[in-house]
Amino acid sequence: MSAPTAAPHLTPDPHSYARPLEVSVRHLDLSLAVDFDARLLRGTATWQLHNASATELLLDARDLHIEAVWLGAPDGEATPFELGPADAVLGQPLRISIRPDTTEVSIRYQTTPDAAALQWLSPGQTAGRQHPFLFTQSQAILARTWIPCQDSPGIRFTYEARVQAPVEMLALMSATNPQERSATGEYHFRMEQPIPAYLMALAVGDLQFTPLSARTGIYAEPVTLPTATKEFEDLEKMVATAEDLYGPYRWERYDLLVLPPSFPFGGMENPRLTFVTPTILAGDRSLTSLVAHELAHSWSGNLVTNATWNDFWLNEGFTVYFERRIMEQLYGRPYADMLQVLGHSALLHTVAELGATSPDTHLHLNLAGRDPDEGLNEIAYEKGDYLLLTLEHLVGRPALDTFIKEYFARHSFQSMDTASFIAYLRRELLDQHPGLEAKLQLDAWVNQPGIPAVAPPVASERFEAVVAAEARWQQGAPAAGLPTANWSSHEWVYFLHQLSAPLSLEQLAELDAAFGFTQSGNAEILAAWFPHTIAASYSPADQALHQFLTQVGRRKFLVPLYKALLATPDGTARARRLYAEARPNYHSVATSTFDVLLK
Repeated sequence: MSAPTAAPHLTPDPHSYARPLEVSVRHLDLSLAVDFDARLLRGTATWQLHNASATELLLDARDLHIEAVWLGAPDGEATPFELGPADAVLGQPLRISIRPDTTEVSIRYQTTPDAAALQWLSPGQTAGRQHPFLFTQSQAILARTWIPCQDSPGIRFTYEARVQAPVEMLALMSATNPQERSATGEYHFRMEQPIPAYLMALAVGDLQFTPLSARTGIYAEPVTLPTATKEFEDLEKMVATAEDLYGPYRWERYDLLVLPPSFPFGGMENPRLTFVTPTILAGDRSLTSLVAHELAHSWSGNLVTNATWNDFWLNEGFTVYFERRIMEQLYGRPYADMLQVLGHSALLHTVAELGATSPDTHLHLNLAGRDPDEGLNEIAYEKGDYLLLTLEHLVGRPALDTFIKEYFARHSFQSMDTASFIAYLRRELLDQHPGLEAKLQLDAWVNQPGIPAVAPPVASERFEAVVAAEARWQQGAPAAGLPTANWSSHEWVYFLHQLSAPLSLEQLAELDAAFGFTQSGNAEILAAWFPHTIAASYSPADQALHQFLTQVGRRKFLVPLYKALLATPDGTARARRLYAEARPNYHSVATSTFDVLLK
């Protein structure tokens, strides 16, 4: 076991029942058995504690069946416990009686088949269609649905785990991982760097591994592995580029796990093992900026973590900025400029959707009483990035890079809240440049709605060429004659987003004949194309849309498509029929959105 982490200095977290200033977790010893037939995890969690003479330990739990609790090791001295009243967002407090000198408790428990973090897939929902599959999604506050824990991003712990899985499957965690299947189905894991509960992860399935370098590699289902290996062949270059920018990679290995398509996000930055959606397997490495994003989280988020979900922008704003710097180093400034413009467009759309005066467009949020998933939108990502881009514009890259690199180094394996960050930013950078804070309009970024006027404009030469091509087509030039031969996925997506709606059936048919949008294997292109086909009732795309909605679980794509269906005259009934068929393929993170949208 690694050395215990220190007692935390914490910002109060409205999304956790824990009282870490009284007693906090520091190390987890986890033993789990995976039961695919019952769709349950059964096991024991032994927590080592930092106890400031407390007589009660509060953990977060949701839909867990707690069977027994002991002081010390399992089957030791039994101690009273109770689950408090259930809250729809927070779950239940697990109250455990301890003594002032208690430094260890053990909890035997099992999950429920509907545990929100756990996605149980039948063989037919996987790429190989031979074996079932399990994966977890703990962010933001779903770790408590599969482990009784102090489920706050400000509380860190190390862990060891033993997982018993079916012998024909490989088990992986956000820890040291096997590269081959165990003959007994038993796997052992260690995570020696302290992490918050939302970075706890488990996946079990028919998986194989291919190394890419001494410290990077790909896990995927056997039928997906060759494609994924080719797609991510620049992974080691990405890690080395990130280190050149902002300091050494502190997690030893960086591997990717390509999940089945029901995964609700593009990626999840689980330490040592990023989970990624297969929707980025475009065949031309054009969507790998998502991997650069998850890699960047190894510094901004995993290394220095938002103290609460109100401070989420400290994870994502830095990560988006870092991601684009990695992509610029690898593929050039014009490529990174496209990503910046796409992100800016998404930010403008989100501000318009939330409302220009909405407090949810502040960087520092107030999510108390709400599901923190409501704050996981483009404001944290793109407005956070735009603040750093503005700072770069005002002080220059060398000064900002020095600041960021030092920030990561000084606060490694610690949490950071917004007020503490602002104090650090002032002390280490803004105060060195008289008048800089006024030029930056820092308070307007952090505590005011919308986008401050000081934000510099963003532009892309490659997108300007796309706009010119689109204008030629609108003026009567044949689509097949447009200069599109060297376009990346980003240019195609931008082209589709720029098209004036609504398009006629004849226009859609011409575009489809020229460019094969409906038959595209690129999920980003399909997601940009389908809103046009839905609005015009373009029937040649109906089967492809049906297949996309019933097989892909990535929420980023699904939300706009269901909304596009709802906006058509007969779309509500159609959307509900599609959702009824697709719902079993979606993770609870997605169904929680669509159950409300399509009720």
